[in-house]
Amino acid sequence: MTLPIAWADAREAVFEAGSAAAPGPTPVPLVESDGLTLAEPLVTLTDLPAFPTSSVDGWAVRGDAPWRIVGRVLAGDHATPLGSPGTCVEIATGGMVPPGTDAVIRIEESKVDGDTVLEGTARKTPDWRRQGEEAARGEELLPAGTPVTPGVIGLAASCGYDTLSCRPAPKAALLVFGDELLTAGLPGDGRVRDALGPSLPSWLRRAGTEVIRVRGPVADTLDDHIAALQSAVDAGAQVVCTTGGTMHGPVDHLHPALAALGAKYVVNTVAVRPGFPMLVAQLPGGQFVAGLPGNPQSTFVALVSLVLPLLAGLTGRPLPSPGTVTLGADVPGRGDFTHLALVRLVDGQAHPVAHVGSSMLRGLASSFGFAVIQPGTQGRAGEQALVVPLPILDGERP
Repeated sequence: MTLPIAWADAREAVFEAGSAAAPGPTPVPLVESDGLTLAEPLVTLTDLPAFPTSSVDGWAVRGDAPWRIVGRVLAGDHATPLGSPGTCVEIATGGMVPPGTDAVIRIEESKVDGDTVLEGTARKTPDWRRQGEEAARGEELLPAGTPVTPGVIGLAASCGYDTLSCRPAPKAALLVFGDELLTAGLPGDGRVRDALGPSLPSWLRRAGTEVIRVRGPVADTLDDHIAALQSAVDAGAQVVCTTGGTMHGPVDHLHPALAALGAKYVVNTVAVRPGFPMLVAQLPGGQFVAGLPGNPQSTFVALVSLVLPLLAGLTGRPLPSPGTVTLGADVPGRGDFTHLALVRLVDGQAHPVAHVGSSMLRGLASSFGFAVIQPGTQGRAGEQALVVPLPILDGERP
């Protein structure tokens, strides 16, 4: 009998395994890089800004008033130096400030007569952006392992990048085991609707994967389990998530299927409730199989416990660290097991939700994430607790 390992140790183990198997970096065009991960630090290729630019519409002047207007500089123009005192050029916002400029005067704060700016006073804070004001050439802006967002893409473009060195998104497959599952219609007569086949791919996408295959239900035979796993690998999946079959009952064939395929366990059973049992194994070709329990809430406990750390390692991101939250109500412990308790935020505090049986999804649908109650403890209202958020997009959190 395999003894379960501690929840924190399990997360570390799968993260290290994913890191060891992470694919090499690849150059990706900026417009295709959203959601990937920086494989190398983002370093400025030039000063930011690369040259001084005006932050207002006005006059770039040299010396004291009055100033003779000798030209115009629009955004995108190359500015020639102001040669002598008493001269100026009209300058647009974003225009290159000419060498020799002493000040930029706002157009609305000047007096002009023909080809001469008769007077104007520069503000105390210069009205231009100095070269290198935001960053100096060669400065590290973001470390490797940073998720690529639209903001990162914009910053990279401003630095002069055309491509980014990224870790590719892992390709994932989902296999749903169980003859008792219906894929359409109302449950009844001993059969239940499959809730994981439709929902789990969305969670995996939010976690940064490219879901290339979903199959379910897979028949409860050893041959069908082996064939389904091999087919997912042949399709190119680097991570194969399965649901159900992680026990050792008469129709639980995942363990024998993994043995037949020559897999080695990274983690086999974790001391966490709900979510028992769960596993991650690695196939001879380097692909991973994440065996998730068939009960829906337990499935998502396994997702945040094992799959998210595994994916972080595979993409070169840091191991996700739980945050902290103040408990707004008591949360029971689960003896010698870590308890991952679904919570929702109310006025900034975490409150346990109802309908949290292992087979239930109602509580999950309104939750922020899981409060982590350590083995041998109870969560008390007013105390701080670790919290693992669900992989939800911005704006979706309850």
